[in-house]
Amino acid sequence: MRGPHNILRLIRTGATFERTGAMQVVMDALAAPRLVRIVMRGLVWPFRWLGYPGDSAMPPVTRALTALGPAYIKFGQILSTRPDVVGTDLAQQLRVLQDKLPPFGRDVALTEFEREIGRPVDTTFSSFSEPVAAASIAQVHKAILADTGEPIAVKVLRPGIERAFRRDIDAFYFAARVVEVLSPSSRRLRPLDVIKHFEGVVLGELDLRLESSAASEFASNTAQDDGFQVPDIRWHLSGRRVMTQTWAEGIGLGDIAALDAAGHDRRRLAARVLELFLSHALRDGMFHADMHQGNLKVAANGDIIAFDFGIMGHIDEYTRRVYAQIIFGFIRRDYRRVAEVHFEAGYVPYDRDVDEFARALRAVGEPIFGMDASRISMARLLAYLFEVTERFGMETRTELILLQRTMVVVEGVARSLDPHMNIWEVARPVVEGYIRKHLGPAAFAKDLARTVQVLARFGPRLPDLAQAALIERSREVHEESPDRRWPLVAAGLGGATLVALGVLIGASF
Repeated sequence: MRGPHNILRLIRTGATFERTGAMQVVMDALAAPRLVRIVMRGLVWPFRWLGYPGDSAMPPVTRALTALGPAYIKFGQILSTRPDVVGTDLAQQLRVLQDKLPPFGRDVALTEFEREIGRPVDTTFSSFSEPVAAASIAQVHKAILADTGEPIAVKVLRPGIERAFRRDIDAFYFAARVVEVLSPSSRRLRPLDVIKHFEGVVLGELDLRLESSAASEFASNTAQDDGFQVPDIRWHLSGRRVMTQTWAEGIGLGDIAALDAAGHDRRRLAARVLELFLSHALRDGMFHADMHQGNLKVAANGDIIAFDFGIMGHIDEYTRRVYAQIIFGFIRRDYRRVAEVHFEAGYVPYDRDVDEFARALRAVGEPIFGMDASRISMARLLAYLFEVTERFGMETRTELILLQRTMVVVEGVARSLDPHMNIWEVARPVVEGYIRKHLGPAAFAKDLARTVQVLARFGPRLPDLAQAALIERSREVHEESPDRRWPLVAAGLGGATLVALGVLIGASF
């Protein structure tokens, strides 16, 4: 499908960008060459009248994407997580994209529920409300179960949304290829990889079974977190196009007046939001990657309630340890250690100078730490850090970009609740606690024990493997002098000693 017929769609897209003023903003953000600017303007200018006008109260790019519809809105939201592609300024603009769209009818939602779940709505629900929230992909209804009287939230995909998204994704791929042909320099931004990433995220959101699974896993990970709730999934009422959860009542975290009227401690809420995010990212390696005010509420008892698990971040244990050391190094202003961690993790090429990199990091951190506590910004530090690491040849890591973007969003939420919060004072105990548990002697012993457990699975085969290796090595050194054979024997004895030591240590756990 990715053929020339997509040209018509792209002409309308370009015309909308031109009509809303977004074209110039995007070209500047991507540092597009002069030839590309001339070609793009020349192609779309005659068709400017075909573009959608959009809401003139919005900034140009958000105005254009909102006018173009759900797929473009979602694409903009995902690009807001990739400042490495669109630049920090444009990513900041895209973060404010709202995907509120006109809802579809209640009757349509009921029909979709019956088709997906296979249960009659009149015996399943005693009541089913009009939409209480409508977004680009799905909308939510409040319902009451007929058999138990339990209030629940029913999320239903928009009819035909899958086909609409696939059509627009098809056009995005075509556009990415055109950009690569017109501007070879753009290949460093890997446009096709960006579209592929977008496709993976969206197709995941279009299968609500995956979101249900993410919500269930997240609830299990955070079950012991004080002051935090995740609504439970009702699996028997959930499927690919429908997700049902327990209903959770609360005040939106962005409604400051209502929070104050209800007597909630905003300073404590601000600190708790940041603590929870860091705990989930470092402790579990799974975090809510869309923690803006619209997805967070405060229950009457002060608990923070999370919603919408379509975008979740995942980082492996090794990356979590690296990330914790980087944050902790900045907190302690140990820039040499921060530089060493980047090199040890392979994030920065080994042919670069570690001392020069440490000095560049000092230039990032010191101005920020010289600020008043209320102005210390983790967002600013991460933006500067990204610029420095890019200059030193650090390869883009999507999971870290998403983690950094989420931290920026979380900081914004926290500061909206408490403008004078010192981000570092709140983050320090969480990061220190993680480092003590996962980077100390006890953690090393546990890592060694896990290694021994893995080796133990091959226990019965170890003698044969060792013998085969020794025979092969013996053949290689057969013609060598006897003095050169002794290292082979020593290596064999050393290996046997290490295995025996590992088994003893493993047995103690």
